[in-house]
Amino acid sequence: MAQSKRAVTVEDFKRLEVYSDPQFASDGKSYAFITTTVNEKDDYDSHIVVQPIDGSSPKQWTFGTEKNSHPRYSPDGSRIVFQSNRTGVPQLWLLPTSGGEAKQLTTFKNGAVSPEWSKDGKYIIFTASLDKDDDVKSQKEQSKEERKKEQEEKSKQPLVVDSLRYKSDAKGFHDDKKAQLVLYDVLNDTFTQLTSADTHHGYQDISPDGNTILFAGNLNDDADYELITDLYTLDIPTKEVKKFTNGEGMFHSAKFSPSGDKIACLGNEREYGGATLSELYVFDVATGERTCLSKDWDFQLGDAMAGDTRLGSSEGGPVWSKNEDRIFFVGTDYGAVNLYQVDLKGNLEPLYKENSHVFGFSYDPNNDTLVVGSSTPLNPCDFYLVDSNEQKQLTNANADFLEEVALSEPEELTVTAQDGWKIQGWLMRPYGFEEGKKYPFVLEVHGGPHAMYGQTFFHEMQLLAAKGYVVLYTNPRGSHGYGQEFVDACRGDYGGSDYTDLMSAVDYALENYSFIDENRLGVTGGSYGGFMTNWIVSHTNRFKAAVTQRSISNWLSFYGVSDIGFFFTKWEHGYNLLEDPEKLWDFSPLKYAANVETPLLILHGERDFRCPIEQGEQLFITLKHLRKEVEFVRFPGANHELSRSGKPEMRIERLNHICRWFEKYL
Repeated sequence: MAQSKRAVTVEDFKRLEVYSDPQFASDGKSYAFITTTVNEKDDYDSHIVVQPIDGSSPKQWTFGTEKNSHPRYSPDGSRIVFQSNRTGVPQLWLLPTSGGEAKQLTTFKNGAVSPEWSKDGKYIIFTASLDKDDDVKSQKEQSKEERKKEQEEKSKQPLVVDSLRYKSDAKGFHDDKKAQLVLYDVLNDTFTQLTSADTHHGYQDISPDGNTILFAGNLNDDADYELITDLYTLDIPTKEVKKFTNGEGMFHSAKFSPSGDKIACLGNEREYGGATLSELYVFDVATGERTCLSKDWDFQLGDAMAGDTRLGSSEGGPVWSKNEDRIFFVGTDYGAVNLYQVDLKGNLEPLYKENSHVFGFSYDPNNDTLVVGSSTPLNPCDFYLVDSNEQKQLTNANADFLEEVALSEPEELTVTAQDGWKIQGWLMRPYGFEEGKKYPFVLEVHGGPHAMYGQTFFHEMQLLAAKGYVVLYTNPRGSHGYGQEFVDACRGDYGGSDYTDLMSAVDYALENYSFIDENRLGVTGGSYGGFMTNWIVSHTNRFKAAVTQRSISNWLSFYGVSDIGFFFTKWEHGYNLLEDPEKLWDFSPLKYAANVETPLLILHGERDFRCPIEQGEQLFITLKHLRKEVEFVRFPGANHELSRSGKPEMRIERLNHICRWFEKYL
């Protein structure tokens, strides 16, 4: 039967509106959010939109070709503070809700971000990147020409490195500037620097009485060597700092209760390295006593969903109810991300569990309602009003696009692994599917490995289905969503049962879906999924084409070149480089390169500091030297986030190369 709608194309992600960061107005009658789109200059625009909760039409409040984000209503509702890069670097701006132009608040040389109001509306606390001797009272924004000249001068200077954490995939090479907390007095138009330690400070919250700041960081002398993030309190009048947590874990997303008597936060003590599930803790502020509300649960708190159409950050909790008898948060469970509430005795209740991806929410204490942002495989994003009586859709973000294109609805499946474990997955049929025909097949493998595929919109999956492929994606052991034992099960066993889980899923698909052509199988994945693609093609020849993206091929060199290598290697394999180099080599796909017979396309960003491009270079040179069928595509300026938030033209090139390779060999 002929399709009445067209197939998804490579460039369709440029048509999507991506929503994020819902924020209720102070009176609860409307909410603001961010919409991100690709502009005509092939870059991203982000703008503030406001919508009444009666569901009437949203109205855009900012315009132009820039990024506006992080809108926060003043307690009296008269103003919104937000950050914008309209002058070249992110600065804070104040917008009256009654109408009128936004006023620039900050002119900090290196920008100002993440503004939050004190509960009485007298202050705005924000984060600024500052050198040790910077004076917040005399900050002057550079002109475009001054910034360019400074960058040119910096590029002529050698980089002196004396710390382990001298680079990161998000920021590139680090400098001596640190994230400091600054207080802006709204009435007196003055700035006060609150923190000054030679480390980064992550703002968490301000107490209801306005006297205490809560921040996250590590103030220890050995912070460079430690995987610790503590919570600290800072007394604003005296600037006295006290450590609040025990120095044995990583704590974040902390919030004061409405009375100020308690603090809720997420965290863990890394009992299972990077595979440790987050816990929900409540602290008594006066005594420091800690209660774990989640001790009897077995799922990841927060959002661990993998996808390629999420831009911008959103609240995931914990958030206190107005009577501080409940706490709201999102959790990752069995292929979905849901919204939950829990009372202070640990009684858990789902509030929004629609087999979807809840990517953020906002709570209105006036009416005890929530605005929930949700994505599904057939809808990139929308907002919903949720209360005890109903769920009401507020937006139709991509109505025209969804009306125009044919999307493949994933069919959920459960695979029994070789040892009896149950593996969740999904299969998508190709565009224009016809019974009786045979179709080529692509297995997708997610990164992490402690992440999760599931009920969210995924442009790349839809594109491959549109190109005529059956698409299979699963959550092998090591994935989030199935409890602590499951997510921990790949550590020390990369290429073991995680590999056989994936092969069992392929076997299941071939046995149960007769329309798959077993002679035209492809595989692709990125990061850990790239490692696994490399492992697969060096351990079986059943696949006729493979695309490995931002991959790992050699754990020996990964230890020293990745921004996380010096601790991630130990976390995942149990050994650092010098502790057992032979074991790390055994885990390395490069060791088995001579076995590769599958045509392999290697895609890698040249500014990837997470899985640096030398991983792709080693694999390419080895395979090419062995006269294997291999090709290497390097993406200039692209980091590890290429597929999710990279430059739109680079994202298009990446997808075109994937499609080209599979079309050639499948």
